[in-house]
Amino acid sequence: MNKLIAVFLIFFSVSIIAQRTCGTDAKIKERIQTVPGFEAHHKEIMEFIHNPNQKQSLFSKQSSSIATVVTIPVVFHVLYKNANQNISEAQIQSQLDVLNRDYRKLNTDFNTVVPTAFKALGADMEIVFCKATKTPTGATTTGITRKSIPSNFSFDNDYYTASGQPAWDTTRYLNIWVGSFTDTSLLGFAYLPSSAGSDDDGLCISYKTFGTTGTALSPFNKGRTATHEIGHYFGLYHPWGQEGVTCGNPYVNDFTPTNDDRVSDTPETNNPYYECPAFPNNTNACTSTANGSMFMNYMEYVNDACMAFFTAGQKTIVRNALSGPRLSLLSSNGCGTLGLNEYEAINAIAVYPNPVTSYFMITSPQVQIDEVEV
Repeated sequence: MNKLIAVFLIFFSVSIIAQRTCGTDAKIKERIQTVPGFEAHHKEIMEFIHNPNQKQSLFSKQSSSIATVVTIPVVFHVLYKNANQNISEAQIQSQLDVLNRDYRKLNTDFNTVVPTAFKALGADMEIVFCKATKTPTGATTTGITRKSIPSNFSFDNDYYTASGQPAWDTTRYLNIWVGSFTDTSLLGFAYLPSSAGSDDDGLCISYKTFGTTGTALSPFNKGRTATHEIGHYFGLYHPWGQEGVTCGNPYVNDFTPTNDDRVSDTPETNNPYYECPAFPNNTNACTSTANGSMFMNYMEYVNDACMAFFTAGQKTIVRNALSGPRLSLLSSNGCGTLGLNEYEAINAIAVYPNPVTSYFMITSPQVQIDEVEV
């Protein structure tokens, strides 16, 4: 009898996350509904990122000043309810290693997972993630914070509060919170660039889908949940736009139902793909083709082992985010001291989007601004 119970428990622990579930869309909708003025702000920022030909930064030299390969300082906040959730430093390092391979197109499974038909579209995002070595006050750090929290703690909603672990300056660090969601079907979520600088900005992820070792559970034990969610952090949508929308619905704005992720080189679909489909697959394709849908893209919902690349079109959007709402990350010395060339490249002021209808943002990575006259 005890053996039967043990087998059932093992099966249950794996099956509760049988399909990928991302909470980004729900979090953005919640913010639109609860924060006055956020809807208009969100629209302006996402238009700037996704439609750069119409909305340019007032100081356009920003995009050309960004170094070819940029370094993003990361701080990991581990919030644990028991010893098992207090993940090891080795597990944290395994996740960092995955991010650095995936965002530089150095992942070895690119050649085996991505079909020949899509290989030419694969992009090196030219982003490197480093574990923070300095705190916001300049003190030496391992880039990891740990805190024991009570069993009734709502990781989903309170991760960034005083009862959880407040973020380090979200304009200078990518904050990653690791813990146990109350919603056990949720793998993770990250806020889009329209939330840049907010206290809860960053990645919130389950300890069961983090990294490649320790508590990470199959089929989400290859670190791709973080790769997917950080794609949102830099402005990428899911390839299907909004789930269940009829194909052919034209894009109007970021609040009109659509199956368009606003990336030209990702084929349009109307629903996510799960698990590991066989190539080619047109099940959710808006237009059936010989190559089918790009279900092996990092922004899809397939298993970790079945996603392996970003496209050049997605890279353009990410770089636009780094030229605007995420620009201040490039000024952080969280991973070390900036050199002279790096400082000069980021010492400008950016105002975006331009033109603007209601809201605009001013980013000044190194210079304190007391007054602005436009």
